Amino acid sequence: MPAYKRVLLKLSGEALMGDDSYGINPTTIDAMVTDIAEVVANGVQLAIVIGGGNIFRGVAGGAAGMDRATADYMGMLATMMNALALQDALRQKHVEARVQSALRMDQVVEPYIRPRAIRHMEEGKVVIFAAGTGNPFFTTDTAAALRGAEMGVEVVLKATKVDGIYTSDPKKDPSATRYDTITFDEAIIKNLQVMDATAFALCRDRKLPIKVFSILKQGALKRVIMGEGEGTLVHV
Repeated sequence: MPAYKRVLLKLSGEALMGDDSYGINPTTIDAMVTDIAEVVANGVQLAIVIGGGNIFRGVAGGAAGMDRATADYMGMLATMMNALALQDALRQKHVEARVQSALRMDQVVEPYIRPRAIRHMEEGKVVIFAAGTGNPFFTTDTAAALRGAEMGVEVVLKATKVDGIYTSDPKKDPSATRYDTITFDEAIIKNLQVMDATAFALCRDRKLPIKVFSILKQGALKRVIMGEGEGTLVHV
C-alpha cells in the first residue's frame, strides 16, 4: 500500500544526462520512466517538475555576461524540451502524460491551468510542469514547491544524484553519514541547502515535507512512495 496518494517529483535536468556531459541519455530516461510507470500503476497521483540544466542553465548564462532574465527564459525553454522528451518516453511505457507550461506555447502543450492539472491527476495521468514558474530569477526548486502546494500534494520528492542528505559532502568526506529524517529548522541551522531558500521556506511554511533521494538507484522512487527507508525526509 503506497504511503502517499498524491506526490510531486522534482527532477533535475542533470539527472537526465546519465554519464553523458550534455543532453538526454536514452538508457537513463528509460530507467526513470520504468520506475514512474510502476508508481502510477499502484494508483499514485503524480506530478513532475523538470529542470533544464542538461541543456541550458540560466544562472550560468547570466554569470557569463548574458542578461540574467534572458538567460532564465532560455533555461525555461530547455525545461520544455525535457518535458516533451519525458512525456514521449512515458507514452512508450503506456503511461498517459500531459505537459503544462508556465509560458504560453499553445501549439505544443497546454498552458498551466490548476483545475485542469488536478483533474488530469485524478484521472491517473502524469502531469509534467515545464517552464518553471514562468518568471526569471526563480529556480525549478521554487516551481516544485509552488506547484506542490497548488496541487495539494502530500510530499515533494527531490530526486538527485545522491541518496539523501548527509552531514557533509560524502564525495569529500568518507565519514559523512546520511540523515533518515531531519526538521526544516535543523536543516537551516546546519546550512544543509536542501533546496534554494525560497523553495525551502515555501515548503516549511506550508508544512509540506520534502523527501530527498537518488533517482539513479533502480526502484528507489517506488521504495520512497511505499514508505520504505529510502532517502532523507525533511519535516516540520
